[in-house]
Amino acid sequence: MLLWVALLLLHCSASALGGQYELCKSLVSTDDGSVWEHYACQPRAESMKDYMRIKVDPPGVTCGNPPERFCTLENPYLCSDECDASNPDLAHPPQLMQDRERNGLLTYWQTVTWRRHPEPLLANISMSWNKSLELTDDIHITFEYGRPTIMILDKSTDHGRSWQAYQYYADDCLDAFGMPAKRVRDLTPANITRVICTEQYSRWVGSKSNKNVTLEVRARFAIFAGPRLHNMDSLYTRMESMKGLRDFFTFTNLRLRLLRPALGGTYVQRDNLLKYFYAISNIEVPARCKCNLHASQCLLQDGNLQCQCEHNTTGQDCQRCKKGFKAKSWKAGSYLPAPNGTPNTCTYPARYCECYGHSNRCSYLEFLKIVTCVSCKHNTRGQNCQHCRLGYFRNTSAELDDESVCIECNCNQMGSVHDRCNGTGFCQCKDGTTGAKCDECLPGYYWKQGCYPNVCDEEMLLCQNGGTCYQNQKCACAPEFKGVLCQQSRCEAGKDCNGATAIVLLGCVLRLGWAKVDGCM
Repeated sequence: MLLWVALLLLHCSASALGGQYELCKSLVSTDDGSVWEHYACQPRAESMKDYMRIKVDPPGVTCGNPPERFCTLENPYLCSDECDASNPDLAHPPQLMQDRERNGLLTYWQTVTWRRHPEPLLANISMSWNKSLELTDDIHITFEYGRPTIMILDKSTDHGRSWQAYQYYADDCLDAFGMPAKRVRDLTPANITRVICTEQYSRWVGSKSNKNVTLEVRARFAIFAGPRLHNMDSLYTRMESMKGLRDFFTFTNLRLRLLRPALGGTYVQRDNLLKYFYAISNIEVPARCKCNLHASQCLLQDGNLQCQCEHNTTGQDCQRCKKGFKAKSWKAGSYLPAPNGTPNTCTYPARYCECYGHSNRCSYLEFLKIVTCVSCKHNTRGQNCQHCRLGYFRNTSAELDDESVCIECNCNQMGSVHDRCNGTGFCQCKDGTTGAKCDECLPGYYWKQGCYPNVCDEEMLLCQNGGTCYQNQKCACAPEFKGVLCQQSRCEAGKDCNGATAIVLLGCVLRLGWAKVDGCM
């Protein structure tokens, strides 16, 4: 029944948010014949749980290895249930958070129990798609045996390299996060993108029917589009005019940080820790592929979602112009004017001079009979801004029209001959120096604002007569010897040196700075 309701909500969402901008182009008749008319377009909304990759950490937090008994908050002293990873009927692996419940059989992922009080039971669930997505409705996470009393939902827009909180959840927001409790309905158009802490989904209610934890997306849409999302033009207008609004609903990864399990409305009972754990049966993420309004389809190709780009655009998110079109002309499509929007097609093909978007000026050189780009930007140079400036090298992972096509060499000034590098980023090193940036020394050399040959070492150039090698730079000699390797005696041939030795030693003791006195090193 719950699954049917979830699917119905998703269908309603897809109808509300996907009814517009379905076509990228259509063939229309004009006085000059049939021509293509282009529109802003986007893929339909769908459940993204079928495409997500789930990772759970820390390792070993999933129950069943070794087998473990657990109880429930409803029957805290009837601990007859068991989790056993070796038994398919008793196992609760992470993939059960995204499966389709069949034949009425409830399946769920479950953690180990909280056996190490007062240490907290912590677990992270990371969801990745390797694709930019846009939320179209509420995220629902269904917990079995009680919702967490403290958790955080994070999002990433750069494939997990950095994270920011999407929403905080706690039974006491001030105590857990130092934030006042707030609901989405309390927000206004001016602060619609505020990250809030809610107590709505964390307090113990003692009812098995209260399982869902929600990130309310539809309620935020409703601030502009009305309670039933009838005024979508108003929402799309705000998407274009309000800075950061579209970005708020954009993500590549999501992460649940589970910080404290359900307690059953009481303090932690140390005598029965087998009733504290996390269990999730379903995660629903209604979203669409982010294609920058340049595609109406998004298909799974080689295991990854890929926008089927129109408007002479390309890339996984249709984020740049196709080769042969000026990169400077790329722009995301616009929802305005309703109902078809503006496609912002890449329509400027390369003609007599292609500067790959690094210059918008060309000049004809009469004496060479050529057209050349002028004032190349982004550290490029050349007739077509196709080469990198001295001190930079080509980024092979970027297209020629990418602003980051040239990477700085960053040669070490002390170790390199000059600040230029070859096509793979390796600098020209001085004698004794090595490394891509000339910031390391070859064997037999030591670093001191550059690489210098070892005066002594522990293998080939041993200090003589009891001397010791100091940082490969000098030999510390006994008082009666001197020289680079302590190879010379301070005493003349046939002369008693006992007195001289005593004088030298006495001088070393009195000076205290003996390391600086010739003969004391």
